Amino acid sequence: MDDVTLRALCLLEEAQAGGAAQVLAAAEFALRTPTGDICDGPAAMHFARVVALTRLGDLRGAVGAADLMLSAADREHSVGWRSCALSLRAIRRLRLGDLDIREHDIVAVLRDLVTAETALLAGEPDPVIAGNAHTGIAIGYAQLRLYELAEPQFQAAYETTCQASYPDNGNRAMWLCNLAESSLTWALELYQVGQVAEAEQHLTVAEEHAVRAAAEASGPKAEVWRHLGLLFAASARAEGRDPTGAADDIPRYIAQLQAYGVPEQQAEVLLCRPFHAVALNRSGRLDEALHVIEQAVVDLSPDVAWLVSAALHRTHAVLLAKNGSRDAGPGLTYGDTLAELLWRQRHRWLHAAVTMQSYDVLRWQHEQAERAARTDPLTGVANRRGLDNFLRKLADPDTADDDRVAVLALDIDCFKRINDSQGHAAGDEVLRAVAQALTTSVRKGDFVARLGGDEFVAILPGADCVAAEQVALRAVDAVSGLTPWRTGVSVGVASGAAHSLGMSLADADRAMYAAKRAGGNQVSRGHVAT
Repeated sequence: MDDVTLRALCLLEEAQAGGAAQVLAAAEFALRTPTGDICDGPAAMHFARVVALTRLGDLRGAVGAADLMLSAADREHSVGWRSCALSLRAIRRLRLGDLDIREHDIVAVLRDLVTAETALLAGEPDPVIAGNAHTGIAIGYAQLRLYELAEPQFQAAYETTCQASYPDNGNRAMWLCNLAESSLTWALELYQVGQVAEAEQHLTVAEEHAVRAAAEASGPKAEVWRHLGLLFAASARAEGRDPTGAADDIPRYIAQLQAYGVPEQQAEVLLCRPFHAVALNRSGRLDEALHVIEQAVVDLSPDVAWLVSAALHRTHAVLLAKNGSRDAGPGLTYGDTLAELLWRQRHRWLHAAVTMQSYDVLRWQHEQAERAARTDPLTGVANRRGLDNFLRKLADPDTADDDRVAVLALDIDCFKRINDSQGHAAGDEVLRAVAQALTTSVRKGDFVARLGGDEFVAILPGADCVAAEQVALRAVDAVSGLTPWRTGVSVGVASGAAHSLGMSLADADRAMYAAKRAGGNQVSRGHVAT
């Protein structure tokens, strides 16, 4: 993890701990540092800015900040930050839609989440960024009650913490708690639509995840995660084999969490209240169950998740009916009818998301196949077919202009000697290293290809021979510094108009051979076309 990412993640924790205003100022200062324009800063700092704006209640500003993060991620070629930006934007769009029906756009939300998921197919090497990316997608799907899609993402986030390079910050237990919470929530909704057997299956899964979370809790907030895991495990037992134990354990673990500063109205605590009441009722303590659920209903805040609120009210109605209240029946019937309609809505959204996923995966696979056909498998740069495609686009009369295009032709010095003395495996390593050195030496927007053997070419749109020579000299220096091989490169440089690229390529090739005849490891300039 680089220093910028580490600093950004520290700012995220600070924002979530109540310091959002200070984090916003720090993130915007860091974003302006490179060029003075907030747009040009690193994606990691845009991430911190999105979270800070959200904490400050500026959801529209957060959506705009996510757009800037997306642009930064694309500049950095970071699939992980790209995925994070898309899921951040989706979640904030969803919340805006909840507050203002004019902002409601479920298709845009699903599109962002599915695209965020597809982005990760390319693989994010940094496990911390990957974990945040998977979590963002999972949270978005969970808020839409698409549990089938959220749980694999929480599982993938957990698996990133199993890598040796992942810091011991408590995320492992956190994501196991997320998995347990998702299964508990899924079970609550299944109970509301009368699917009892399936609900009980999810409670079993919830308990397994929760017990693991308690066992694997670590980091600075280990005790919080341990007791949250124990609370979820006790809640999962309420409808199962141990209602009496659950009835005693749930309030005890809630009290422990409150001692650590977790408020009574936190979503995770409220989620467990219906299970507490059920456990009391199944233990023969109906009066206590009614008291617990009535107090929870009274204490509900307006911004609590509607599914938790619905579960509390439904549990209250069920217990009232059991206690002989005739008034509970109509409310219970209405609630169950509404739950069934919302369950059908959930399935429509699920179908739409799965359809989008299938289309995106097929498109990604097609793009990968196309890219593979244009890429040299050994070095990862373009092959001759990829070069030909690029040159056709560059010389297209409908898009080409009179700007100059420079060409670098590069050949590795004494490459046959390396192959003969050290073997073809060493030769392959040299080819990969030279390709990397050339790729890092060219400018943004330049094009690098391997023609075959030990020959490479670079196309520099908009460059004259002076600019191209600077790039070529950087490449010579970079290759000269490669270890453990003692080798160099001969580079020929030419420049001409876009419509005369064929002549420039031939000129650069002749100049490269001139550099090789002069002793190699140097740059030679070819004819400059007018």
